Amino acid sequence: MPNLIEENKELRENLKQVKKELSFFMKVGKALTSTLELDKVLEIIMENVHCLVKPESWSLLLLDDERNDLYYVIAKGRLPDAVKGVRLQMGEGVAGRVAENGKPLIISSVSKEKRYSSFLKNNNRGFISKSILCVPIINKKKTIGVLETINKKDNTPFHKRDMELMTKLADQAAIAIERSNLYQKMANLAITDDLTKLFNLRYLYRVLDLEVKRSKRYNSIFSVIFLDLDCFKLVNDKYGHLHGSKTLVEVASILVRALREVDIISRYGGDEFVIVLPHTPVEKAIRIAERLQRDINHHHFLKDEGLALKVTASFGVAGFPDHAQDEIELLRLSDQAMYLAKSLGKNRVVIANELSYHKNIPPY
Repeated sequence: MPNLIEENKELRENLKQVKKELSFFMKVGKALTSTLELDKVLEIIMENVHCLVKPESWSLLLLDDERNDLYYVIAKGRLPDAVKGVRLQMGEGVAGRVAENGKPLIISSVSKEKRYSSFLKNNNRGFISKSILCVPIINKKKTIGVLETINKKDNTPFHKRDMELMTKLADQAAIAIERSNLYQKMANLAITDDLTKLFNLRYLYRVLDLEVKRSKRYNSIFSVIFLDLDCFKLVNDKYGHLHGSKTLVEVASILVRALREVDIISRYGGDEFVIVLPHTPVEKAIRIAERLQRDINHHHFLKDEGLALKVTASFGVAGFPDHAQDEIELLRLSDQAMYLAKSLGKNRVVIANELSYHKNIPPY
């Protein structure tokens, strides 16, 4: 009878734990279906890591595809300050090894594992790592990150059940990351030009509206550059539209390399581009336009195709509030200034002020 009582007690405890785990996973599932904000979902997943596995420290690392290393996205417990700016190479430490081979790993006693104890000694985190559990975050058979837990609060090693729970949480993290990436791709498709990958006309109008409102509210300034390639039709006629498209892509690359991250570069249509320069006075915008003009002049286009074409562009510059009080007028004036640059011989920069001296702009 005593054995039966003990068994029933154990069953009740197990059932209680299972119900608790189900409750946590339902919470994560609800978050996955109710929000596209990745940060919120990952925070909930990390809360559940703490509640279910009870580690002293726990973290989530993601793989940087360009650098092929891991960086900390979230760190909890005693880790946050210790891992700021820390990056792990593939195969480095427990998390790096798990990312490299895509399999979960429990290190029950770090001190007995020379490979990891020496690594942790050389990368002191401010506390002693006794036991470590890492599981890979896998999406489409590719490891995209790692969930890491260090030291159980009750001083026991991590065990198989901990690994199973962590694997389930890692699977949910993978779903959240994939959904977020898909959403971001869809959002990018809605605001970017298919060919050049610059922002499109829809996004340009949105940015101009926001910049005007912000400038009025904070009494600040911004400028717009409108540029159009000179005689671009000849490129299409002589070399074909495929080569013409590649030329536009090269122009886009020149603009991206030359400008700041805060600057908004958009393809207006055809071979026309519009650049929004936040917090930039007209005088500086002119210098920027002149630099872009030189960059385009000095570039040899279509070298990969066995050609070395020379292309030029005409630029129009207008500023807010110097030349216009709303986004439509600002865009119109920068466009007219560009048109004047064409009429005056192409391959030059014209500021909106000059429009008053050329009432009758001849066709170019």
